[in-house]
Amino acid sequence: MRKSLRALAAGAACAVAGAALYGAGPATAGQSTANSTHEPYNIGQLVKDIDTYYGTTVDANGVYQASPDSPYARDLARIDADAKSYIDKAARKAHRRGEKPAVVFDIDDTLLLSLDYEKRTNYTYDDADWNAYVDRADRPAVFGSPELVRYADSKGVEVFYNTGLGEARRAAAVANLKKVGADVNLDTAHMFLKDKANPPAYLKNCATPGNWKCTTVQFKSATRKHIEQDLGYEIIANFGDQYSDFGGGYADRTYKLPNPTYFVS
Repeated sequence: MRKSLRALAAGAACAVAGAALYGAGPATAGQSTANSTHEPYNIGQLVKDIDTYYGTTVDANGVYQASPDSPYARDLARIDADAKSYIDKAARKAHRRGEKPAVVFDIDDTLLLSLDYEKRTNYTYDDADWNAYVDRADRPAVFGSPELVRYADSKGVEVFYNTGLGEARRAAAVANLKKVGADVNLDTAHMFLKDKANPPAYLKNCATPGNWKCTTVQFKSATRKHIEQDLGYEIIANFGDQYSDFGGGYADRTYKLPNPTYFVS
């Protein structure tokens, strides 16, 4: 379930103060829930802090963009540098062992930035508006992410995508990823989207045709399990912007990218 900024203002109160929240690793209770009994952080100030963090600007086409010299961009650069170093070492180790190394990427706000949507909807969410936005296939890249996709591929690491986007958004996701330069393995064998009408057999514990009950964690962890146990890969790294991208295991290392604008449970 995707939750808006307004619903999460209390939980975000201690989150936007800086990038310390957005490192690699698992969530803590304070980072993933809004349980404070104290007065919540002021929403108006929170929005200003988010804009400062992204270095939000409006381009010539009226689109909200993040700044390449923002705190957000600097945090991403540190994460990417660490990830590249790790992928290089882990890939060489896996190849020596005769394993097939793989990396898994979420898409929304891991590879494709949705800041313009969040600003225009005042950090709220509507299915129809979101789907129309995604279908435009013109989101900018999250800084450094397409390069990270290509880097993993260059090291002989199989690239997979594990996204909460619905199956009807597949063509738009492929077109957008190609546009930003993440044009690696954009086929049905490597891109896993939510197909609620015809879920794969490995989701049988939470989804049957027309009856989808999977949580984000169930869907994404079962997909990673499928990649490892059914397809025979070793997932050396899993990249996402939500803590629910990582729950359930089946990845040697996780990389949490910053996203202070919404929360997916």
